[in-house]
Amino acid sequence: MARDPAFVLRYLAEVEELAEDVLAARQQIVDLDVKRNRNREALRALHRSPEPDGKAMVCFGSMFIELPTAQTRDMLRKDQEHLDEEINNLRKELRVKVNRLYEAQGKPELKGFNLNPMSAEEMKLINRILEG
Repeated sequence: MARDPAFVLRYLAEVEELAEDVLAARQQIVDLDVKRNRNREALRALHRSPEPDGKAMVCFGSMFIELPTAQTRDMLRKDQEHLDEEINNLRKELRVKVNRLYEAQGKPELKGFNLNPMSAEEMKLINRILEG
């Protein structure tokens, strides 16, 4: 059975576009995770600071600004929360994109890919049950 070359080209272009979306989303997650790790390191350094009520030098673009440590810590925590939220949203979108790619390739949907981590409360309940 001969296929129309235009159909094959459209199909390949669609699959390639979907694959590029998946790769771009993965790279964005990696980039945000690197930023989140840098923030975590900065928070830890502020926590270890010998002067908790002192000032800290913060880099904004190509500029360094001296800010109170408490304000810097709050900014970093808010940024961490924002990054966590953004990474979680990207991971949810990535699941959808991967499923679309698999569908376009004619592959079955990934099993177990839509799992969500358990909350701290759920873990406590399971530990209580396991302990007896």
